[in-house]
Amino acid sequence: MSKTLIIAEKPSVAQDIVRALTPVAGKFDKHDDHFENEQYVVSSAVGHLVEIAAPEEYDVKRGKWSFAHLPVIPPHFDLNPIDKNKGRLNALAKLIRRKDVTALINACDAGREGELIFRLIEQYAQPAKGKLNKPIQRLWLQSMTPAAIREGFEKLRSDAQMLPLADAARCRSEADWLVGINGTRAMTAFNSRDGGFFLTTVGRVQTPTLSIVVEREEKIRKHVARDYWELRANFDAQAGQYEGKWFDPTWKKNDDLERRADRLWTQAEADEIAKAVLGKPAVVTEESKPSTTSCGALYDLTTLQREANSRFGFSAKTTLSIAQALYEKHKVLTYPRTDSRFLPEDYLAVAKDTAKMLATEDLPGPLAALSQHAATSLKEGYIKPTKKVFDNAKVSDHFAIIPTLQAPKALTEVEAKLYDMVVKRFLAVFFPPAEFLVTTRISKIDNKHHFQTNGKVLVKPGWLAVYGKDVDDEDANLVPVQPDEVVRTESVDVKALQTKPPARYTEATLLSAMEGAGKLIDDDELREAMAEKGLGTPATRAATIEGLISEKYMLREGRELIPTAKAFQLMTLLRGLDVEDLTRPELTGDWEFKLSEMEKGRLKREQFMAEIAAMTEKMVAKAKGYDRDTIPGDYATLKTPCPKCGGIVKENYRRFTCTGKSGDGSDACGFSIGKIPGGRSFELHEVEAFLRDKKIGPLEGFRSKAGWPFTAELALVYDDEIQNWKLEFDFGEDAKKAENDGEPVDFSGQNSLGACPKCKGHVYEHGANYVCEHSVGAHVTCDFKTGKVILTQPIEPAQVHKLLADGKTDLLENFVSNKTRRKFKAFLAYDKKEGKVVFEFEPRAAKAPAAKKTPAKKAAAKA
Repeated sequence: MSKTLIIAEKPSVAQDIVRALTPVAGKFDKHDDHFENEQYVVSSAVGHLVEIAAPEEYDVKRGKWSFAHLPVIPPHFDLNPIDKNKGRLNALAKLIRRKDVTALINACDAGREGELIFRLIEQYAQPAKGKLNKPIQRLWLQSMTPAAIREGFEKLRSDAQMLPLADAARCRSEADWLVGINGTRAMTAFNSRDGGFFLTTVGRVQTPTLSIVVEREEKIRKHVARDYWELRANFDAQAGQYEGKWFDPTWKKNDDLERRADRLWTQAEADEIAKAVLGKPAVVTEESKPSTTSCGALYDLTTLQREANSRFGFSAKTTLSIAQALYEKHKVLTYPRTDSRFLPEDYLAVAKDTAKMLATEDLPGPLAALSQHAATSLKEGYIKPTKKVFDNAKVSDHFAIIPTLQAPKALTEVEAKLYDMVVKRFLAVFFPPAEFLVTTRISKIDNKHHFQTNGKVLVKPGWLAVYGKDVDDEDANLVPVQPDEVVRTESVDVKALQTKPPARYTEATLLSAMEGAGKLIDDDELREAMAEKGLGTPATRAATIEGLISEKYMLREGRELIPTAKAFQLMTLLRGLDVEDLTRPELTGDWEFKLSEMEKGRLKREQFMAEIAAMTEKMVAKAKGYDRDTIPGDYATLKTPCPKCGGIVKENYRRFTCTGKSGDGSDACGFSIGKIPGGRSFELHEVEAFLRDKKIGPLEGFRSKAGWPFTAELALVYDDEIQNWKLEFDFGEDAKKAENDGEPVDFSGQNSLGACPKCKGHVYEHGANYVCEHSVGAHVTCDFKTGKVILTQPIEPAQVHKLLADGKTDLLENFVSNKTRRKFKAFLAYDKKEGKVVFEFEPRAAKAPAAKKTPAKKAAAKA
């Protein structure tokens, strides 16, 4: 009997499909890698199982990263299994090739990436000769409830319908490969020409995104604060006092963005006005107008990520993972990786049913308060077929994120916060606008000086009621002024202020900038118009930001994203080489638009790939052809003087160089150090400290010539042979001397981190390590020590304290394997038997309840 193979993206989704189909298709038997009944075989991938690769003769991995092997633009792409998932891939290929499997259903996530995952698996499973010739259909799920899954099977899409999306998915993957491989190797080769290995990654989306952040930081650094003054006056009326702010009613906007109607640019003018109005009577005119505000549209992924970052500080990656869990695990949200903020026009009944669920179900914890608003929306008939919510023209393959008909049962605190956001927006969008009374009062003195007072009173909360807002109390009103009443200027405050630079990007504002291809967009309608020309897609933006952070192009400090020296160096290089394609967000946004057009069948795959290939060739040619030693750029002048002659040290593309006391190089002493020792860029504050203190570290992020990461201290040492200072790596020789009956070490200025697990002495910071006080100095009696940085993971003093007190640190997530270069998580623990600090890994979950618990695995922790 012939069967249909269903391939989901993850095992949990495969299980959901089996549960949903069992009532209509019969019981499934469970096998090692699939479920099966008389009609269906259900299995799954675990995300991507294969990766695209160049054919062997074009494989740039074979050989050094040099210009000799570039550009590489293969005529076609082969597929390579991803090693860790090879078993799953072979199992799926075997199921696809089964003779009794006569048809396939792609049940991977409903989007470009899900389409690619399935298509590559199906391509890999094709026999060496001939073709499978098995018809393909597409299961397109917006919700993971059993009813929604069964409905999806009733509306399977044809293979022909999905081919444009498959083309766009392959183009995205191949374009990223071409730009990433060629760009990264070309820029790495350029930066490594003087020796060493300076990994310089670039990407079709990540580099223009980085360009946005760097440009903002450049504006911040160049900003010159300007003094200005504001005037605030207190006015005495019969009913009490009120405050007004001076403004110039004749002021008009111009090119100077820092000028405002309420700013004065000299203290003399501010003082003169203050003196002129103090104690004087003022004539009052007042205008009150009704005003309304409506709720914003429903959430797509990007707006959800932006607001969750602003409200809770969640990273874009965190928000996506929470939303995915609410969709996949709890089944209480619809598909989150969407770029639409609207619902289909035939979804009115579903919206009403969702409100009924929210009104009648016993929602857990703080969510219970939302029930009354759901009940109100039904009672008052708020849920209507409005274009603000229901619009087929603005629904792509996915619609907005809304609650499903399934009530939440047990959510974590963060899951409940995100679910609460989505439910409130879903209910509020149907509520009437909030109504305000906005009052503008002008107090005029001598018919010359104007002061403005604004009042805003909430008259009807409308949609704001969902967010807990009520009608304003009486005391929220302005102090009333009678008709023709003359008030007195009782006091005047002159405030001295300074203009501020633009704010650094947070994830919320960077997501908005990515969505608008580099333009910060607050207006909903304009954002919607730009949505198809954004950088990346809602589903990939979080990963792009995380990738820039992991590659050390950006740092996350609180909620701010700060570009590093490595980021500035990359932008300087790309601008200097005139490789604008990789730095212009608008251009990359245009590529994303073209992929969107391809999904709609309006653009051919061949045309898009030809453009990408041409851009790749141009990029490599520019890097190859640039033979000058310096790249033009906006370089810094250091505050710390030259260690040899006290002259001015300036930055160029490759080095920090003495330019003599004149600063023009005419009396330079020859001192210079490289900007990227060991493949790691100096930050400006680091090089300032290094020249001042003659040492710095330990620092992580260095790379050997072979590309392996390592940690080291740097020392500035005087070389008698060249009669100048030079940079050297210091791997702790001084500390080693101190450990071997060297000079006594003074720890009196430090707090002990805890008791040594070997001899109960005190443990302190020393050089690149944390050491027992008895393991260094003149009389060594102990050998306990552990590194400050282990496999690129910085070990904070607080974690060492925890290690010494509890025997184990928290779970640390950023160790990088020397063998595979992959990140891994582990605890650091002290092993009494081994007498040293070791890795302790999380135990794997037992496969069956009866299975015995296995102790956590351990491995020696090497610095």
